Amino acid sequence: MSQDFSFSRRDLLRGAAALPLAASGLQAHPLDASAGFKLGVASYSLRSMTRAKAIAALKELDVKYVNIKEFHAKIKSSPEEWAAARKDFDDAGLQILGGGNITFNSENEDDVKLNFDYAKAMGFPLIVMAPTVKTLPIIEKYVKKYNIKAAIHNHGPEDKTFPTPQSVLKEVKNMDPRMGLCIDIGHTSRTGTDILESIKEAGARLHDMHVKDLKDPMNKDSQVAVGQGALPIAKIFRLLKSMKYSGAVMLEYEINANDPLPGMKESFAYMRGVLAGIA
Repeated sequence: MSQDFSFSRRDLLRGAAALPLAASGLQAHPLDASAGFKLGVASYSLRSMTRAKAIAALKELDVKYVNIKEFHAKIKSSPEEWAAARKDFDDAGLQILGGGNITFNSENEDDVKLNFDYAKAMGFPLIVMAPTVKTLPIIEKYVKKYNIKAAIHNHGPEDKTFPTPQSVLKEVKNMDPRMGLCIDIGHTSRTGTDILESIKEAGARLHDMHVKDLKDPMNKDSQVAVGQGALPIAKIFRLLKSMKYSGAVMLEYEINANDPLPGMKESFAYMRGVLAGIA
C-alpha cells in the first residue's frame, strides 16, 4: 500500500537543517542526491548579476547543477568567449545541465545552427527553448545531428503557441524522443491545467523542470518563495520519484531580481525538506 506523506512547513525546514551541507559547490547537496534528484538553478533567477557573481551565488546556495541563461554566457559572441564562460562554471565545480530559455522563432537554418553550436560549446545536454511549430522540424534535424535534447518550455496563457505541456506533446509526439519539454509548473498552473497529470502525460518526454510557487495558482504576480504558495510541491517530487525521473529540477525564481538570494535560500530549504521526507 502506498503512503501519502504530509509535511508541515516547520517539519520540512527542520529536516533540511538537520542534514549536513555538502562541501562548497563541489558536489551535490546530500539531500538532492539521497532522493535521486538533480536540484539546481535556472540562472535567469540571477539575471541581475554578472557571471562571476552568479557563480558565487550558486555556491552560496550549495547547488551543483545549473541551467545557463544568456545573461551569463552570450550566444552572439565567439567560440573563445563560449569556452571562457564554460571554463568559469567548470572551474567552480558546477555541472551545466542545460541552457535557455532560448528563442527559436527564425526559420533560417543558420540561426538554428548557431544556437546548437553555442549549446555544444557550452556543454548543454539539452536546450530549454521557445520555438514555433514551423521551426520544430529544423530543430529536430539538429537534435539528431548534435544529440542535444530539445526541452520546449510552456509559457502559460500569454503563449499562443505552447501555453501548456499538452500543447507541446501534441506537436512532438511523432518526432524523435529527444524532442520533449520543460514543464514550468507556475505557467502550467496559470492555464488551469493539472500539473501532476501533465507530468504523467509527459512521461519520457519530460526532459527538464522549472519550479516556482504561486500564492494564487492563476496569478503570475503572486509568485513567492517555494513552499509559501499553493502549488503541490511535495506531490510533484513524489510523483517524479515514482516515475524515476532522471532530469533536472531547476528553481526559476523570477521575483526580487535585485536581491534574489533570501527567497532562493528559503526555496531550497523547503524543497530539501521535502526531499528529506522522500529519502
